[in-house]
Amino acid sequence: MVLVFAAFLALITFWLHRRIVRATAMPRPWSIVADAVLVIMWAFAVVGIATGRELNPSVFRAPAWLGLTWLAVVLYLVLGFIVVGLMSLIWRLVLRVRPSDTGRGRRLLAVRVATGVVVIAALVTTSYGVWEAASPRVTHTTVAVPRLPEQFDGIRVALISDLHVGPARGRDFTQQVVRQVMAEKPDLIAITGDLADGTVTEVGADIDPLSQLRAPLGVFGVSGNHEFYADDGGRWLDHWERLGITTLRNQRVEVTHDGTTINVVGIQDYTAPQPYEPDLPKALDGSNPERFRLLLAHEPRQALQASDLGVNLQLSGHTHGGQIWPIRYLVPLQQPSVEGPDKVGNTVLYTTRGAGAWGPPVRVGAPPEVTILELHRG
Repeated sequence: MVLVFAAFLALITFWLHRRIVRATAMPRPWSIVADAVLVIMWAFAVVGIATGRELNPSVFRAPAWLGLTWLAVVLYLVLGFIVVGLMSLIWRLVLRVRPSDTGRGRRLLAVRVATGVVVIAALVTTSYGVWEAASPRVTHTTVAVPRLPEQFDGIRVALISDLHVGPARGRDFTQQVVRQVMAEKPDLIAITGDLADGTVTEVGADIDPLSQLRAPLGVFGVSGNHEFYADDGGRWLDHWERLGITTLRNQRVEVTHDGTTINVVGIQDYTAPQPYEPDLPKALDGSNPERFRLLLAHEPRQALQASDLGVNLQLSGHTHGGQIWPIRYLVPLQQPSVEGPDKVGNTVLYTTRGAGAWGPPVRVGAPPEVTILELHRG
């Protein structure tokens, strides 16, 4: 995977060299400086992808952070140069219809100005995204849920998802999130996966502050897709258990409050490999269909099956709210909801943007959140 990524990014880096250095006829020594920056940041990005898997985050986190952040810059450079290319194409078509004596010098000046604007815009946008991603905020949302038992009306659920600690974020980030959650004194804590990027050996200690989570009705968690990317997802869930999190692996538990019981159900991620495939029918087998069902499932699209099987409320993450504009507009191609409260069939769905960031520690137009839900009878 790392070698494929390195080769792909090398091709993009060469294209950026052609577009930034060659197309602008950049003179020396600035052309050498620009090429050196492109190569060095390419190397840092490769380190970022390998950190948490092949490389120890405690040693390589600084260059990994720089390299992963560079990926956001590359995204905006590519988008910007595509726009410039389209504008240039339109201008050439116009000149064919209405010839002009625009000289080579003026054309080169236009290319240099356009390139400068794109580079500055990419750097400024990414810098803003770094700032936005650094501090997840606590959000409070009231969710109306039909058939919620009266005894559970008003309970507060903390929803934690998508920390993605490891390559760019470490233990301090997890501790910050834990501190924010515990300050809210929730009745129940739900964790919907993607807590880390890397192996348990390299990254496990970065989520250890989760052992400080406490809630009267319990702390429950389910796997995300990233628990399976760099390690065995079962090993990650075993590590969560050692931290005091009740992991739900296609299982349900009974939670009682003021003499009334509901089922808290949890299933594996939609894409989990064998032998960890999600199995909601198994988790619900033998349960009372009249009892309220709260489902934890990493991906919003798992609500399609949940609705068919009588789940009342599903809590999910995964989407990051798109994380980096304009990726947000691609999320609906895969998921039925991007963020916030929604309804899929007969199931109420809430999708959190999550507290962390995957890949680049950057968020643009999708601020990170620690979600506090107050449930009410709808």
